[in-house]
Amino acid sequence: MRDTSIERWSARLRIGLLTHSVNPRGGVVHTLELAKALHEAGHHVTVFAPAGPGQGLFRPVPHAVELMPLSLASGGLATRVGARIDDCVNHLRRRRPADSFDVLHAQDSISGNALAVLRDEGAIGGFTRTVHHLDTFDDPRLTAWQQRAFRAADQVLCVSRLWCDTLKREHQVEASLVANGVDRTRFSPGPGHGDDRVALSLGLRPGSPLFLAVGGIEERKNTRRVLAAFAEVRRSMPAAQLAIVGGATLLDHGDYVRAFDVDLAASGLVPGRDVVLTGAVPDADMPALFRLADALVMPSLREGFGLVVLEALASGTPVVVSRIAPFTEYLDAAEGGWLWSDPERSGSIASAMVRAADPARAASLRRSPPAVLDRYSWTASAARHVALYRAHHALAGHPC
Repeated sequence: MRDTSIERWSARLRIGLLTHSVNPRGGVVHTLELAKALHEAGHHVTVFAPAGPGQGLFRPVPHAVELMPLSLASGGLATRVGARIDDCVNHLRRRRPADSFDVLHAQDSISGNALAVLRDEGAIGGFTRTVHHLDTFDDPRLTAWQQRAFRAADQVLCVSRLWCDTLKREHQVEASLVANGVDRTRFSPGPGHGDDRVALSLGLRPGSPLFLAVGGIEERKNTRRVLAAFAEVRRSMPAAQLAIVGGATLLDHGDYVRAFDVDLAASGLVPGRDVVLTGAVPDADMPALFRLADALVMPSLREGFGLVVLEALASGTPVVVSRIAPFTEYLDAAEGGWLWSDPERSGSIASAMVRAADPARAASLRRSPPAVLDRYSWTASAARHVALYRAHHALAGHPC
């Protein structure tokens, strides 16, 4: 009798990766970078993402993409999330994914709930879920959906030890650690030929110290304290600018944004000149923004990993980060390129910003890139994912 076990274990996997948006949020970037690396390793990858009329992914990709049409739902956050779950379920029911994929992998709570519905219906055998971080909600429906998306999964992954430990301690869920990565061909010290164009288009002053914050105005990004810290920095660096980039999200940060606006009005800083709120920018412009910045400022109160930290370091840009996990997991105190800060104290953030913007620090970083960049690659991340997929399926009795 022919032994087909080697063939099964060496076969290229058919992988469906599901993400919650077509916009450049951290979890979506992780999904696309992982998908690209899996594709380059020879696996058959399809990314599923919800999209409204006329929407598409924020960057071109080399693998297959299926956009899941969104219905026009109005109302509060829970209503809109519920509608997105239903849209995802309806699309996948028609798609019959069990016939097309060896692995179905949800990167968020919306797609995780959709796959949980299909599993309960018997339409799929099970699914993998990556938890990037957990949020706190006032609405019990959102809390229940968040928990169901990982409790119903057959295999749970996290991008940091912090969240593996949190899931085990608070929810008795065992999760495996998977790494993020950084594309060092895309993010490099440069300079790039389009850097001046990007600076001009956003109103960034040539030669002035530039501090960059990525992720928009959110409480977990600690944006109000970043603003307060920048106001302190301006006392010694009066020509400095702060650029806050991004912010496309399904979540409602309206109260926090309004409080930020009050802070900005009271600070004496001029919007559009001293503090530049760019909103979403073209994905192709992000490498230039990292190179233009004198420092990335990321004193977050809560992160899944903080992909932009590696992207900034690969661009030769020093980073200000919180002295908390997950940053303390992968940034070795013996290496250079980053400054620790206490995220609860704007004075601590300001002090780190001034030190990070020292031109000698960036020059040293560009001469000697930190070893952390060698430890994290999307190729290694893809290999880790495939090993975990195969190990899980083997334990389940149907190796892929």
